[in-house]
Amino acid sequence: MSEHIVTINEQNAAQYLIEESHQRLIVADFWADWCEPCKVLMPLLEKLANEYEGQFLLAKVNADDMAPIAQQLGVRSLPTVIMLKDGQPVDGFVGAQPENQIREILDKYLPKPWDTDLATVQALMAEQDFAGALAPIRRAHEDSRGRHDIAMTYAQVLIELRRFADAEALLADVKMADQDALYEQVKALLDLRQEAAKSPEMQELESKLAADPDNLELQYQLALQYGNAGSHREAMELLIGILLVDRDYGDGAARKALLDIIASLGKGDPLAAEFQRKLFGLMY
Repeated sequence: MSEHIVTINEQNAAQYLIEESHQRLIVADFWADWCEPCKVLMPLLEKLANEYEGQFLLAKVNADDMAPIAQQLGVRSLPTVIMLKDGQPVDGFVGAQPENQIREILDKYLPKPWDTDLATVQALMAEQDFAGALAPIRRAHEDSRGRHDIAMTYAQVLIELRRFADAEALLADVKMADQDALYEQVKALLDLRQEAAKSPEMQELESKLAADPDNLELQYQLALQYGNAGSHREAMELLIGILLVDRDYGDGAARKALLDIIASLGKGDPLAAEFQRKLFGLMY
C-alpha cells in the first residue's frame, strides 16, 4: 500500500484520525465489502492520494469492522467520505462522486502551490539566501495573481538583491486599499536601502549627469556604479540609452557591460530577458 494511504484499525485510529489531522488533511473513506459504489470510489481516492503526494492522508475505514467510529462520526450510508482537520470533521460527501467534484472539495483544504513556494522562500530568506529565493517567489507571485502578502515578500527579496527599480514598480501596483502596515514597512525598507546604496561617487555622478544629461561618459560611469551596487535595471537603462546613440561606444565597452549584467542575472530572469530583447532589437 502507498505511504499516503492507511487502513484504520483499533490500534491506529487515534493516531491517524486525530493526531495526524493536526499536521495535514485526513480523508476518511468509510466502506464495506458489500457496498458496490464503494468499489468505484475507493480506487479514485487512492489515485488522488498518490497524485497529491502526501498533501492529504487517505484513511480507509471498514464501517463494519470499525462501527463505533462510523457511529461517532455520524456515518449512515456507504460510501461516506469525511474530511478531518485538527481533530474535527470539516467537510465530506456521501456516495460515489465524480473526480472533478472531489478535487474541488480537496482544493478548499489543501495548501496551494504558491503557499508551498512562499514557505520555501521564507526559509531561504531566514538563511539570507535571497538569490535562491528569487525564482520561487516570482513563481508564487505569478501563480497567486499577485496576492498581497506574496507581493510584499517578493518586494523584500528584490530589495535585498538591490533590484530597487523592480521593487518600486511592484509597490507602485499596490492599490490604495491594500497599502497597509506591511506595505508601509516594505516601502520604508526600500527607501532606506536605496539611500544606503548610494556611494559618494554615485551621488556625484548623478549630480553631474543632471547638469549634463547628454554626456555619454557620465552615463557610462554611472551605469558601472549602478551595476556594482546591484541596481541592475537602472544600469541597463543607461547602457541601452548609450547604445542608442553610439552602438560601439568605448570600443564595445557599453555593450559588454550590458551583456555582463544580463549574464549575472541568470537564465529565466524576466529582467535579463527584457534587456536581451532590447539589445537584440537595437543591434539587429
